[in-house]
Amino acid sequence: MLPGRGRNGRAVQVSRVLGTRTAWTTVGDGEFFCPGCGGDRNYQRLTGRRRFTLLGVPVLPRGETGPVVECAACRQHYGTDVLDHPTTTRFSAMLRDAVHTVALAVLAAGGTCARTSLETAASAVRSAGFEDCTEDQLGALVEALAADTGRVFGEPCGASLAIELHEALDPLAPHLAPTGREAILLQGARIALADGPYTPAERDVLATVGAALTICSDDVTRLLVAARTPS
Repeated sequence: MLPGRGRNGRAVQVSRVLGTRTAWTTVGDGEFFCPGCGGDRNYQRLTGRRRFTLLGVPVLPRGETGPVVECAACRQHYGTDVLDHPTTTRFSAMLRDAVHTVALAVLAAGGTCARTSLETAASAVRSAGFEDCTEDQLGALVEALAADTGRVFGEPCGASLAIELHEALDPLAPHLAPTGREAILLQGARIALADGPYTPAERDVLATVGAALTICSDDVTRLLVAARTPS
């Protein structure tokens, strides 16, 4: 068979004559977590206009396409929903702030800020990323927050504290595996147990933490029991 003849040859010839081309325009940029690279990368947000081509020359518009996100490193295109995933840096900050907020809430609910509770809380906060956190700093911060808000140590989780917990935990929860969400609740439980059994106010705070982390009430109860069991 001669080159370019026959069914397959005709298809190749047609594809070389007719085609489509997309002209991309940058409409934004930033940093994102690239699922292809597996890490934080710069990106460009693109919109495109598609055209039919004849012999490689654009001739007729075929409409718009996109927007898409293009990784500056691997050049792969992704849907814009990829930007909903926090960068590694942002995720670390969200996790650090969440642990810090939970620790302060549990300490405030405990009422006494016993040294054992402060030590457990400070250890959790340092592990989350606040490496210079000390027991004295946490104790002073809990007292300052109570003075600013007029809250009384040991009272149940009020509306303002519940809002603070949800603000810290709601954005984080969708990006955590179930074990990660449970780990945050367990850290709060161990802070509460460091100076003795749970108080009603501590249980109330921990229930709010569980709800913000989308942990069902039965699992919250199970985890609070498990935290009392020596490992």
